[in-house]
Amino acid sequence: MARLSNQEGLADWLPARLAQERPVVTVIGDSILDGWWDGTIERFCREAPAPVVQVQRRDFAPGGAANTAMNLAAMGAEVRFVSVVGEDAAGLQLLEQLEDAGIDVSHVVSHPEMVTTTKYRVSSGGQVMLRLDDTATGLPAEGLEVMAALVPEATGGAAAVVLCDYGAGALAGPVRSALLDSLAPAKRQDRLVVVDAHDPGAWAGLKPHLATPNAQEASRLLGVEFPGGAARCPFVEAHAEKLLRASGASAVVVTLDREGTLTVKSGPDTDEVATHRTWARPQAEKQASGAGDTFVAALTLARAAGLPLTTSVDLAQAAADVVVHRPGTSVCTTDELTRHLSGFADTALTAGELARHVEEHRREGRRIVLTNGCFDVLHRGHTRYLNQAKQLGDVLVVALNSDSSVRQLKGPDRPVNHEADRAAVIAALSCVDHVTVFDTPTPIPLIELLGPDVYAKGGDYTPEMLAETAAVERCGGTVTILDYVPEHSTTAVLERIRSTGDNPQP
Repeated sequence: MARLSNQEGLADWLPARLAQERPVVTVIGDSILDGWWDGTIERFCREAPAPVVQVQRRDFAPGGAANTAMNLAAMGAEVRFVSVVGEDAAGLQLLEQLEDAGIDVSHVVSHPEMVTTTKYRVSSGGQVMLRLDDTATGLPAEGLEVMAALVPEATGGAAAVVLCDYGAGALAGPVRSALLDSLAPAKRQDRLVVVDAHDPGAWAGLKPHLATPNAQEASRLLGVEFPGGAARCPFVEAHAEKLLRASGASAVVVTLDREGTLTVKSGPDTDEVATHRTWARPQAEKQASGAGDTFVAALTLARAAGLPLTTSVDLAQAAADVVVHRPGTSVCTTDELTRHLSGFADTALTAGELARHVEEHRREGRRIVLTNGCFDVLHRGHTRYLNQAKQLGDVLVVALNSDSSVRQLKGPDRPVNHEADRAAVIAALSCVDHVTVFDTPTPIPLIELLGPDVYAKGGDYTPEMLAETAAVERCGGTVTILDYVPEHSTTAVLERIRSTGDNPQP
């Protein structure tokens, strides 16, 4: 996938290309069957002040490690699943749904003494009223021995292995020993190893390529209390080295729910940035479960197929955004991810439409950040800059120079990409909230219309050098100059493309 590995941004053709690669991914971990029971409430029971839910619908879906496997299969991977389940109704239903999804379950151990963990959520009117957990008190030693014996075969020849350790015991004892042996750095060759665990530190000796803790898991790993809200990302960044040491991973992706993710990376490979932020696109609250599993699945698929880490994390965030807007435990398919990404095409707002959105954001007390540029051939310098701009406020508006203005600024052979394509790519970035196109010599008319709280500009400038500064200050805003990365300039990228042909090295 040499060509894909050189792409920096997301495009709607990418999910289908990933699915065509069909990488073999082995998922090993704790299985759960998620039950979603929904009904109506019209009275309280006589025995206690508790509502009576008249159940009208019962849905079941694979959860835990099985949900990660389901998402990988839905996005095109060839999945092998390794776990232990009971020979009960829940275990049989779990295996049936996995098989129906095309997942290889020949390495799943069914044991008569095992109780398949099942989590029943009882809801009414979109609100979960109660959750009942039917869990095993202990996993049979014989079942774990059989599972451990299957590990070498299940991981052999796989492009990636995902360990889903939720502390239920499937990865304990002999299974753990088999994994530490089969996936030891000296033996795993080019195999990608991803650890999605409640305690990532327990797998530090494995030296995984990726660890994906959530905020609570990262907090436990560091042994410190996380701050709340927007302070969490700076906190993670400040503790990056400790996170990497404690997890033993080459890169750690901390998932932060509504605040997106923060990736920190170590090692001598300068092709990857040290940190990378994604931004979630939350909507109205849904009773969703398993978005983290979707994130891990998409991240693993993209990395196994050769995409850069930053692009892989962006794609994973997009996949999580798909399922978090749906109730229940669900998966993101290739087609759904394609539609989600294609939805960013033709999304450039007119000045009037943008002004209405900004007015609504301002009524909600949100801080508006405006920046502008050509953003012709998107590269890492651009994405770093835009992520920095996003952190200056709550809503990031990107104003793109029209094709005609780019020609005036850059010459007759630019832009390389038309304004509609540039707008679609920029809009797909999780840090960007709105995109518009302007055709005036400067964005001053747009500044006067929107009255941004912050106007961000990148380059070797001072606020006094910019014609826009006076307009921003008249509106009560401030001008902020962000980092300029000359070695990543679009001109340098185009020169490298011309000098190396149509397959440049990143």
